[in-house]
This record gives sequence, C-alpha cells and structure tokens, in this order.
Amino acid sequence: MTFKTIMMKNYWHRLLAILLLCIFNVTAYGQTSHNSKDVTAGFSEIRLNRYVDFLNREINEGRLPGAVSFIYRNGQVVHKAALGYSSLEAKKSMQTDDIFHIMSMTKPIVSAAFLMLYEEGHFLLTDPVSKYLPKFKDIRVSTDVNEGKDGPTEPLKSEITIHQLLTHTAGFSHGLGGTTLDNEIAQALYFEPQASLESRVNTLVSLPLIGQPGEQWYYSASPDVLALLIEHFSGITTSEFLQIRLFDPLEMNDTGYNIPTNDQDRWVPVHNIDEEGKLVNSEKQLPTKGNMVYGGTHGLFSTVDDYMKFCQMILNGGSANGKRFLSPKTIELMTMNQVGKLFDESSPGQGFGLGFGITTDVAKSKVLGSEGQYYWSGAYCTYFFIDPKEDLVAILLTQVQPYSNYYSIKLRQFVYQALVDKN
Repeated sequence: MTFKTIMMKNYWHRLLAILLLCIFNVTAYGQTSHNSKDVTAGFSEIRLNRYVDFLNREINEGRLPGAVSFIYRNGQVVHKAALGYSSLEAKKSMQTDDIFHIMSMTKPIVSAAFLMLYEEGHFLLTDPVSKYLPKFKDIRVSTDVNEGKDGPTEPLKSEITIHQLLTHTAGFSHGLGGTTLDNEIAQALYFEPQASLESRVNTLVSLPLIGQPGEQWYYSASPDVLALLIEHFSGITTSEFLQIRLFDPLEMNDTGYNIPTNDQDRWVPVHNIDEEGKLVNSEKQLPTKGNMVYGGTHGLFSTVDDYMKFCQMILNGGSANGKRFLSPKTIELMTMNQVGKLFDESSPGQGFGLGFGITTDVAKSKVLGSEGQYYWSGAYCTYFFIDPKEDLVAILLTQVQPYSNYYSIKLRQFVYQALVDKN
C-alpha cells in the first residue's frame, strides 16, 4: 500500500468519524430541544397533567364543585388553571379571577402585618400581652375541658406572651377541639353576634383557657388578638392597616374583608354534601359585604393571583414591587420551628413558626416535600405552601365544607412528583 493510499484511507476514516459525531450531536440536541418543550421551570408538563386529571376526577365524581390552581417556580408561572364550577347551583364556570373566602389563610397575612409593627419597635415577642391589653392579666385556665366554661379552673402559672399568640401556644382555642369547652367557645365567638373585633377578643378572654400558656400547641383564635394589637399600635383598624401597608403596595386589588358590589358576581359560594350524599351549594353562606369585625383568624376574601403576590413577597425575603415589607431575618424567624415538639405531637414531622406550619422532617411526615417548607390552609378547603429550597409556591383554592386535610396532602403529592429537576 502506497503512502498516498494510506493517507487517503485515514482521511476517509477521519471524515466518517466527524460525520458520525455530527449526527450524534444533532440527534442529542434534537432530543434535548424536544424535551425542553415539555418542561417549564423544572416541571414536567406530562406529570402536571396527572394533577389536573386528579382535580377533574374529583369534580366529575362530585367531591369538588371546582377549583383554581396556581404553581410558581424560579420566577415563572408553571401552571395556572380554573376547573369545574364556581357555583353548582348556577352552573357557573370557575374563573381564575374568582374571589374566595380564604378563611384561616387570613392568619399568615395578619401575622406578617403584625411583624411589620414588631420591626418598628412597638413591642418585644417576649412581652406579656397584658402590657398592652390589661384584661389578659386575670385569665383563668380550665382544669377539666369536658366540664365547660363553668367547670373548675386555676390561675395562670405565667402570663400569656405575644410569642405564644403567634405560635398558638397561649392556651386559647378556636372552638374546634370537640370538648364541651371548645363547643362553648365556638358558640360564643362565632355564633353569637359580635359588634367589633374588640368585642370578640373580650369574649375570648372571658372564657377559660384549655391549658396553661406555653404547655401545648392548640389551634386557636389568637390571631384575633394580633389583629386587635395591630389596631392598638397603629391607631387605625386592621382593615385599613392591611390595605395601606400590604394590599395596595402588593397590588392585591381583590383582597379584603368585604367584596365590592361590582365584584359580587366573582364570589365563589361554599358547598357541602347534603343528606343524600350530593354536593350542593350550602344553605348558609357567610356575608360578603357589611362585615365590620376585622379579625386575624379568618374573614378575608382573596383571589389566587392576590394570594400568590403575598406568597411571592414572603418567598423573596420580604420584598416585592421594589418595596421592602419585612426584613429577610424576620422572614427567617417566621418560618423556623418555634414550638419544639409541641406541633409534632399531632402532626408528625411538622413544627410551627410565627404564622405558618413548618415541615421539619420529611421522612416523618410521610408526604413529599422539603425540610423548611411552610404552609397553611383555610376552613373551606383552601391551601398553599412555600418551598424556599425549590423557590416554589403552590396554591389550591376551592370552597367546600367541612374542612379536610386530604387535598393539602394531594397538592404536595402531585406538585412534587411533577418536579423533575432540583435547584
């Protein structure tokens, strides 16, 4: 074989190798390009369809009237959908700008607003509440909750602190525990007429605590006290404070304690299962206008867009729209476990911060997620969680009673299974 022949043979080998490499690269690039169309901010669109299919199945099988869902990650809208009906009775299709009773999802908003006043130096978290509201000094503690409000009591071992209000460890109740005392508290707070927020808080402190301050985590009406303290420190109503300090600058234009007349058609009524096992509009509905008790436990109306704006501000370390609402260190304090094992006793793998539930142990929780995820929900089955590790917010809104934690768990299950890359 001549030198020229050898050189030509090597040339063709090299050319063939280059062509094969080019074909391989084009094929690989084409596959990546194709897959990227099915992934948004690390979420698989195919896997997200499992979530949508689940919600549609719940709607079609009569367990939900409809729902609005919103997922946001890494600065991008991953998923946003309105499904089913806002009102089964009216057969009105759900819209993404519909207005919901967010019920206890009011609590994180009021807690954040209250801590804005903390940053201004109005109080310390360790302050006794009686320093600002004297009626808190002489509260009694039940020694037998099954005997009700007129049963035996004992004095406080230590005064209730502001920190205990924020963490639901003060010994107050929400009236949801099922004991005789719980039932009487619920009746007094929510079924007897209250003229104002102060009236409702005065009713709360006139009833015995279910336990000594600091000795238990017990879901409570403590955020109503926070709302009253907002009025004490700011000199304006909680409604005005939220509007001026949070809703207007965050452009939460559809959030408040009342729905304007021209937006009443966007209101989503609550539904329940009737005696025949059929999902129907509830006979009794909370008023959508004329509300004058600007509480911290519940009461706000909002949309999925508005609540996402609040969540994004928290996720962003307390800033949004070029404005600073809270310090990153305050957000850090709010979203760390503040109650040791007290919350974990009833909710394994969970703790509680200043206004939020906190995931402390994913394995113990038996639910997909991240340690440090924080969240809450509302009585009419509204849910949200924020995951700072994944730069992720997910919100699911519907209007069904009674409350079930089922959809909170399913929200996490379907959102996290669709997340196919990690930050």
